[in-house]
Amino acid sequence: MGGDETPWLWIAQRLQALAQAGLAYNPPPFDAERYQEVLALSQRMLGGLTGHPPARYAEAAAPEQGYPTPKVDIRAVLFRGTDEILMAREKHDGGRWSLPGGWADVGYTPFEVAVKEVQEETGLDTEAVRLLALWDKRVHPHPPQSWYVYKAFVLCRITGGSLLADTAETTEVRWVHRSELAGLDISVDRVTLSQLERLFDFASDPDLPTLCD
Repeated sequence: MGGDETPWLWIAQRLQALAQAGLAYNPPPFDAERYQEVLALSQRMLGGLTGHPPARYAEAAAPEQGYPTPKVDIRAVLFRGTDEILMAREKHDGGRWSLPGGWADVGYTPFEVAVKEVQEETGLDTEAVRLLALWDKRVHPHPPQSWYVYKAFVLCRITGGSLLADTAETTEVRWVHRSELAGLDISVDRVTLSQLERLFDFASDPDLPTLCD
């Protein structure tokens, strides 16, 4: 498990997933009632752990059908030399810095998502090169949230385009030197300082094996 809060968050996430899985297989009426109660209790736990109202989690879970699986967040990694990485200020997180990326989209491969997110958030055209890391958000120092998330970090190479000063999702995009990271206001829900530091190992040695939790 991760930090001190993670076991309870993990328990709440597991209860929600187990209840959703039980409801997905058309249980008898009495069992369905129990699963619904477990689901409601898990959402109350999530609300207590994250500070958000339980109704928020009930609304988010309502469209989910079938066996629950982790959501996938894809981040694009672009290096300039061995000491700089491309980062963007996120409008939806108070102007904090992150790697370009977002939720995986249905109908797109992971590499296609990475390329699309870079173009939308930076104005650059790229090609995806390789998967650098596949990490379980639970075991890294991200803030708690209800979703169970896998994070994929994809190395990309610039093929064209030019950096945009402003997009629908970002207010600034620039190359950040490795020495700046510790003093940067990072969007830790999206990427953490420790993850960025580990990713920089690939800048100097691109043939390192893929990292996976």
